[in-house]
Amino acid sequence: MKLALIGYGSVARSLAGLIAKKRREFPFTVTGIHTLRHGTAIDRRGLSGAPPFGPRMESVEEFLLAAGADVAVELTTLEPATGEPAISHIRAAFHRGMHVVTANKGPIAHAYAALRQEARDAGVSFRFESAVMDGAPVFNLWEHTMPAVKVLGFTGALNSTTKVIIQTMEQGGSFEEGLAQARSMGITEGDGAFDVEGWDSAAKTAALANVLMDARATPQQVSTRGIGRLTAARVREIAAQGKTIRLISRAHRNGSRLTMRVRAEVLDRGDILALAQGTSNLILFHTDLMGTFGTVSIDPQVEQTAYGVFSDLISVYSRPRGAR
Repeated sequence: MKLALIGYGSVARSLAGLIAKKRREFPFTVTGIHTLRHGTAIDRRGLSGAPPFGPRMESVEEFLLAAGADVAVELTTLEPATGEPAISHIRAAFHRGMHVVTANKGPIAHAYAALRQEARDAGVSFRFESAVMDGAPVFNLWEHTMPAVKVLGFTGALNSTTKVIIQTMEQGGSFEEGLAQARSMGITEGDGAFDVEGWDSAAKTAALANVLMDARATPQQVSTRGIGRLTAARVREIAAQGKTIRLISRAHRNGSRLTMRVRAEVLDRGDILALAQGTSNLILFHTDLMGTFGTVSIDPQVEQTAYGVFSDLISVYSRPRGAR
């Protein structure tokens, strides 16, 4: 199965290493890589781990034609206001009859229902397991193991950068030092303000609601307040009371009304949501038949995000055309 990668950041590079490691079991070949900064690399026989980039092709359409791949792997960075250009990249692939795998939450947060229908019309798969929890099974969990269960809502601590900032302040550091620490760990969005102001969490909230609750929402419809106004003094005051703060995503359906919000919430140290520290993430699903249960990802790194993409590629490889 031939792959065309759009974007070649840390996740894409880790994915390339995973593909090379597992090639005997899964014969995936990267025939093209298209980037904003490095240019474009094309070799239909398969690119090496150190691809020879040439000038950047004029358009994604031109790139996809040249790569001759079966699957477009969209790994560009989040643009939370519109989900572009990732949405256009995905549509260009559908137009060519290509499957799409993405780790970008923007398209799922802004245009999931439309993209799902376009994939069905084209008879191709559209997969996005790594869009919310770094490869931990969330969407695949519901697709494969929860028949007849309805999601009534969810609650999650889904942003790593804000956890690192809060923990840094609890330990005597400043807000700026915490953000710098998160950047050094490589866990911030391209613009760290997306994390701090809550846009990353809002996009994840909208994406989850769109897929699991048919919300047909956008991040702008999520009531959002980030942690930008938190001071180190206030964080340490709360810590002295045996409590902590987490940026929490919530969605709840009451009849026909769906509410979605992102807030910095004060939690008891023993609250299950407070147990997600550093890069760890946790989500609780509130359901009609299974009560409340959850998924937790302990200290995920870029390799886990790459694995989520890889697992989606295996699903595309193993399923007939037309499956999601």
